[in-house]
Amino acid sequence: MNLMEYPDREMMMIDLANQLAGELNGCLMNHDTASFAVPGGTTPGPVFDTLSGTDLHWDRIHVMLTDERWVPETHERSNTRLLRERLLTGRAAMAHYVPLYAETETPEEAMEELTAGIIPELPISVLLLGMGADGHIGSLFPGADQLAQAMEADAPPLIAMRAPGAPEPRITLTGPVLSGAMSIHILITGEEKRETLERARKQDRLTAPVRAVLGAAKVHWAA
Repeated sequence: MNLMEYPDREMMMIDLANQLAGELNGCLMNHDTASFAVPGGTTPGPVFDTLSGTDLHWDRIHVMLTDERWVPETHERSNTRLLRERLLTGRAAMAHYVPLYAETETPEEAMEELTAGIIPELPISVLLLGMGADGHIGSLFPGADQLAQAMEADAPPLIAMRAPGAPEPRITLTGPVLSGAMSIHILITGEEKRETLERARKQDRLTAPVRAVLGAAKVHWAA
């Protein structure tokens, strides 16, 4: 793990956006396309705002979420909705979006279709993750119904997840997909998550799922 501490959040968001843009550009210098996986939630919003105006070959960048709540895109809790508002706008509107939601009642019904869209993007070129105060990444929550399966080395790329405290089913990239990314960044803020991170270094992947990616990750933190 490479921990980068910043004096303030604004500087961190700008610096992280520049690093991500540089890595995406470097990937495109050697490949026809680059896959870019990002989290939902509000924390990465400022990073997305900066990236969306960056001069990249966005038409060759394939953007996907690390996980999605099983709600329509119009729903206020939809990660896709947030992504379209904050990242897939401006210059980045030209990016190709790889969905993690389909209009079915359950994620299981759309798993085959959505997995078929993800497989060509692997391994992920550049991965940005958030982390919860419980050590979860994506929708890999401690205590979730299929966490153990999602962490297996032979896990499928996508898995449906239901967890205590999560009001709706989720769909998420699995442990081996996340840990297999070519470049891994984790964005966290505040003392509570810093403490969670330090504990996770001594815990197993089922207790603290972030542990699955820590070895190769660059962690960006500001109070």
